Order: sequence, then structure tokens, then C-alpha cells
Amino acid sequence: MTRGHFIATVLRRGLRKRCPHCGQGPLFIGWGDHVEKCPVCGLVYERNPGDTWAFAVMGDRIPVAASIGLIYFGVIRSYPAWGLATLAMMGVLLIWTAPNRWGVGIALHYLSRVYWPDPSDPVPPTQPTVAS
Repeated sequence: MTRGHFIATVLRRGLRKRCPHCGQGPLFIGWGDHVEKCPVCGLVYERNPGDTWAFAVMGDRIPVAASIGLIYFGVIRSYPAWGLATLAMMGVLLIWTAPNRWGVGIALHYLSRVYWPDPSDPVPPTQPTVAS
């Protein structure tokens, strides 16, 4: 598996809220209850509390803030009714897709653990899998 294909596979798994290592175990129970480790392969998703904060901020908070700013300073000032409707629609969309974005953050954290390994990190060995 090439590096680009591996990265795309891991990110796709995170977007689907699946374990970035095996693609089978869930990242969340219910809407957003974080699971500690994969029940299938045993990958610990967040070794230390707060490990995924940087990825969550980069992949979630910054784009959300930028899009809200663009809507507020662009559309709402020019067309207040359309701007408020767009802001409300975007709020619903952001809440609905939050676990998917959090999953991508967990997948990015997993990629950092794979490419810059720590000998004491309990990442299972990479094996080719059928499911992606």
C-alpha cells in the first residue's frame, strides 16, 4: 500500500467514525461518546488525555470559526434574512457532522503516531486489511 493510499484510507476510516487502524471498531458509542480503545484490534485511540486537541482545533474549530466569520461579515451584512438562514443551516450541519470531524482528528493523531512512533506507544502492528 502506498503512503498516499494509506493516508487516504486512514482519513476515510476516521470520517466514517471507524478505527483508523483496522477500519472495523467504532470510535464512538451513540452520537459522541468517545470509546477508549478499539474492540477489534485493541488500538488505544487517545494514549494521553488531550492528545487529539491539536488535530481537533486544526480540523474542526478553525474552519468553523472561519466559515461563521465569512457568513457574518459577508452574507448577513448584505442580505440579513439570507445570512441568518445560512447561519442556522450551517449550525445544524456543523452539529450533525461533528462526530465525523472528530473521527478525522483521531485519524490524524493515529497517522502522527504511525509516522513518528514512540517505542512506548501501544500501536498494534500494521497488517493489510480487507475493510477500509
